[in-house]
Amino acid sequence: MERKTVMKKLIKNNVYWLGKVDWDLRKFHGDELSTGRGSSYNSYLVQEEKNVLIDTVWMPYDNEFIANLAGEIDLNKIDYIIVNHSEVDHSGSLPELMKLIPDTPIYCTANGAKLLKGHYHQDWNFNIVKTGDRLEIGNGKELVFVEMQMLHWPDSMATYLTKDNILFSNDAFGQHLATENLFNDKVDPCELFSEAIKYYANILTPFSSVLRKKLQEIISFGLTIDIIATSHGVIWRDDPMQIVEKYALWANDYQEDQITIVYDTMWNGTKKIAERIVEGILKASPDTTVKIFHIARSDHNDVITEVFKSKMVVMGSPTLNNNILPEIVGFISNMKGLKFKNKKAAAFGCYGWSGESVKQMNELMGSAGFEVINEGFRNLWNPDEDQLAKAEEFGEQLGKL
Repeated sequence: MERKTVMKKLIKNNVYWLGKVDWDLRKFHGDELSTGRGSSYNSYLVQEEKNVLIDTVWMPYDNEFIANLAGEIDLNKIDYIIVNHSEVDHSGSLPELMKLIPDTPIYCTANGAKLLKGHYHQDWNFNIVKTGDRLEIGNGKELVFVEMQMLHWPDSMATYLTKDNILFSNDAFGQHLATENLFNDKVDPCELFSEAIKYYANILTPFSSVLRKKLQEIISFGLTIDIIATSHGVIWRDDPMQIVEKYALWANDYQEDQITIVYDTMWNGTKKIAERIVEGILKASPDTTVKIFHIARSDHNDVITEVFKSKMVVMGSPTLNNNILPEIVGFISNMKGLKFKNKKAAAFGCYGWSGESVKQMNELMGSAGFEVINEGFRNLWNPDEDQLAKAEEFGEQLGKL
């Protein structure tokens, strides 16, 4: 067992944090998600008459985590383990931990048990819970379980600790943000909300309709929530409902007065058109925020966050081999998977002889759920000033919508 490196940190009364802050993490979900500010894997120890471990940490840190845990409590005195979500960044320490305490009851949803068996091929002592089930842990306190199916996996749930009024929300309300300060009132709020909306846009957007219903269900329980203890990033203790209110806003087909232009280019012709489209949009609508991204040189997840905030997305690509440039194809595929709602789209691009890219982008954007507003703007070869003036007029049309 590794040497203990981290002491438990007090959350409230007999509730402690025993997680891992990962300052070096730059990619997550394989290479699918950028994490420029690192992240954390938050695990919690509740020490009442019963000792309860809520979630663990990612497998690369399992030995360190178990050493830290064993430094705070005799592992054999852990009465219950709660698995809110089986994804390996939260359950990854279970295989090594369960070798040491194999009979300890694990509380999870029915899907949670199935997924844990799928991950680790072990038939541990699973205890299945559903919304409203309660587990007494002593001193008059209970854990109340709330299924959060498809937020963001089929097995997801949250756990509420009575009297202390703590909601252990797992992935919901989290952020990929490394910090030793632990609480939302101890970090830069601009960084915090930047990461919170990026997290929502790139992970939870497809489940917004489910989230709307789940938020109403949680509110209907009439629970007093003093702390929201997430599984990534900071813990919300200062006005914790502010992030719930943000989620309610973001889940409602969110958009600002923003247009985002995303393009790729070969010899800068499409880039020139993009820049003149911006001028046209701002001429027609000076107060609209316009952002422009060369997607081959941009962080895709940051651009997705800007798309999430936008009322319109304008895609640009030249035609290559009767097709769209690959970076644009991949980005549209990403947007399709995220199932954005209530957003308009348009397309533009240069071509040499065949010129299919604009039509193809329109078709792809339509299939991705965007409202394609016109046939787009096509330019033969490198644009001259006359063509750039027409691109600006095209931008004006977009700005008036």
